[in-house]
Amino acid sequence: MRILLVEDEKPLSAAIVRLLKQEFFETDAVYDGTSGLDYALAGGYDALILDVMLPGMDGFSVLNKIRKEGLHTPVMMLTARGELEDRVRGLETGADYYLPKPFEKKELIACLRAITRRRKETVIRELSCGDISLSEKDGSLACSATGKQIRLSAKEYQLMEFFLRNPGQSLPRETITDRIWGLESEAEYNNLEVYVSFLRKKLAFLGAKTAIRTTRGLGYSLE
Repeated sequence: MRILLVEDEKPLSAAIVRLLKQEFFETDAVYDGTSGLDYALAGGYDALILDVMLPGMDGFSVLNKIRKEGLHTPVMMLTARGELEDRVRGLETGADYYLPKPFEKKELIACLRAITRRRKETVIRELSCGDISLSEKDGSLACSATGKQIRLSAKEYQLMEFFLRNPGQSLPRETITDRIWGLESEAEYNNLEVYVSFLRKKLAFLGAKTAIRTTRGLGYSLE
């Protein structure tokens, strides 16, 4: 399960990341509202933990923008601002839960599990571009033109999902690597090239016309 944490207090962010890791949540941490919005809209997260007081763009603005974009990812507002009007504003903007600081670790985990469980009960996503579609239900990639489908590994799924959420865009290698392997990962560009090669072979097996193109000196795009 993948979580996006948007919290500008780095010691607290690091502590939450360690806690989530212990509970087997894969977590990306960013420290300002603008980055949080970019990462959230790129998709692929099962939930967002979003602070209110953020540099660049406050949490309410981030939440408002992702909801206007049609992103229904569960959002937990995590902030020191615990006044009633702030809680009401967060919930009315589209938050699924509002947890004031300081908080108990067990409560954070319990609330996170609750909002992600509700989402799984009601939403099954399918992303598509051209003649291919990716199913969250079984992790398969399918081609509508040939009727073939094939299962993807976890990393292949994450990479293809990222491409499908950004069709036609030239995505820099660094951006893709940070997004799929994490900001703190030591993964190198050859890791990315290997998985792009895997996906290309599977697209060829499917007989798909949609393809991953190399943008010389930059990265890749799905066209």
